[in-house]
Amino acid sequence: MKKILLLLLLMVLVYPMRAQPRWNSQYQTYINQYKDLAIEEMLRYHIPASITLAQGVLESRAGLSDLVTQGNNHFGIKCHDWTGPTQYHDDDAKGECFRVYSNARESYEDHSRFLCEQPRYSCLFRLNITDYHDWAYGLKNCGYATNPNYGNLLIQIIDLYKLNQYDHDRHYDHFMAQHSGKDQPIKYEKQLHPIYIFNDNYYLLARAGDTFKGIGREVGISWKKLARYNERDKEDILQKGDIIFLKKKQKKAPKQFKNRPHIVKPGESMYSISQEYGIRLKSLYEMNSLPPTFQIYSGARLRVR
Repeated sequence: MKKILLLLLLMVLVYPMRAQPRWNSQYQTYINQYKDLAIEEMLRYHIPASITLAQGVLESRAGLSDLVTQGNNHFGIKCHDWTGPTQYHDDDAKGECFRVYSNARESYEDHSRFLCEQPRYSCLFRLNITDYHDWAYGLKNCGYATNPNYGNLLIQIIDLYKLNQYDHDRHYDHFMAQHSGKDQPIKYEKQLHPIYIFNDNYYLLARAGDTFKGIGREVGISWKKLARYNERDKEDILQKGDIIFLKKKQKKAPKQFKNRPHIVKPGESMYSISQEYGIRLKSLYEMNSLPPTFQIYSGARLRVR
């Protein structure tokens, strides 16, 4: 009897630990990059953005799967009456046929139309757009995936990353929706730069050898504008790790930095600090009542908001 009780206690303690998914930075990066595209699709097709994002994360391994890198297929949709280009991968059986798309937008659009036009999914569109639990279980019951735990996996992703917040949105960032869907070369050797969000702006981290012209071509923004947004010369060769903002920077740092001065560290410059907080260099000088000739020094305290 004691052994049985001990076994039951261990099951109670261990099972929840195994059942809890862990936060993954790659998942969050994928969500940041595609959330506006998912909201755009939701407003057009009435599929919860949370469901679209969770499926994209799960089916594509947050954009790292062969289906994405070789065919921009974010949702694991198989050929089924498809007349476009194809790719073959092992799934439920060996060498199954999957759809190939020119870009992510095409994949997201086809996912929406696939659900809307297939009669077996029609019952889902009678659900409330904010009822992601029933949508998740409904997708499984309607046969979207063979994994018996598919609905629970979607819900775990939605809950962990709070994706249901996007189901209430009626507006989205058109720049990010457009950028997310831009052409992405098939079988590319170098992945697109991940896009991050900070201080009501978007930014990426430069790689060795990057130029404004190359990044501008990738994100669909004039390279001269990019240089101007980042207060640099358009011909600059960028260093690995340089922060490159994709919109004009703010005049102040985010609210959490109020009454939290920046303590200057060795090697920092007024410019590097302005980039760190996503604020204009001129604003940083003005906030601190400093002349443009001010020589920064280690240990100085600077207001950033």
